[in-house]
Amino acid sequence: MAAGPKHPMGMDPDRSPTPSSSGKGLRGSKASKGIVLGGVAVVTLLLIGYCSAQEDDYDEVNAECVDLDSQQPDGSYTVVDEDYCDDDDDSHYHGSYGAYRWYYGGVRSGARVMRGTTVRPADVRIVSRQGTVIQRGGFGFRGGSGS
Repeated sequence: MAAGPKHPMGMDPDRSPTPSSSGKGLRGSKASKGIVLGGVAVVTLLLIGYCSAQEDDYDEVNAECVDLDSQQPDGSYTVVDEDYCDDDDDSHYHGSYGAYRWYYGGVRSGARVMRGTTVRPADVRIVSRQGTVIQRGGFGFRGGSGS
């Protein structure tokens, strides 16, 4: 049997690799990935839009800035200017936790508030009496003043 000269790697030099469908498959694969990524982008945008629209469905809770050192036997606190509870300004804080805190969902009577909590509720929109958005729908966002 006459064998032609062999290539050192054992390949027949007269035979060149034939084009296969694998090259075509790669192009198809890239197109499929593009379609999938485009679909994921569309779904992501729809989800973000849906979540933004749902923000209006959250319950709203009022917040008052209170002096924690002013608690009376009935559980009420003295309401102070909300600048004292401004997270960006530590000048009014003292002690390890600070003397002023947001008081959520309380009932205000004159300059005092009671029957609320200092624990920030989740999944609600929190707004101060002056219109400052403290939290939007549970995301923990702190906005600016909105009079």
